[in-house]
Amino acid sequence: MGQLGVLSNPSYKITALLDHLAMITVQSDRHGTFDCKPLGLIWAQFSEFIIQNTIMFDDLRRNFVMNPQNGLVIRPFKKAHLNRSSDRELVKLTQYLLTIADLPDFSQLDHSRWEIFTEDNTKRRRHR
Repeated sequence: MGQLGVLSNPSYKITALLDHLAMITVQSDRHGTFDCKPLGLIWAQFSEFIIQNTIMFDDLRRNFVMNPQNGLVIRPFKKAHLNRSSDRELVKLTQYLLTIADLPDFSQLDHSRWEIFTEDNTKRRRHR
């Protein structure tokens, strides 16, 4: 994020960022031994953030193993030098976040359908 200029850009309001240094090692029958991101660290440090108002984005589903209801899988951003101008993942994600922003509990949503939810909601708005 630092190399991309996200952390120093005044347009972004980053509350917390869990990189590899914050990850913990866990054992799973399905995935074996691996590192994951524990949202409990954020919830312990920032009382305004709780299970109901937190979503974590990652391109690896296993990073959500401790908090699967709060995970939203996005496509990996690869070959930045080639795809920078055509990648629309975060633009589409913005629409999803704006759509759900006023809901009381994000953890009850099926984030695996975020793109469909966004498209359906956009179509409904156009037909009003």
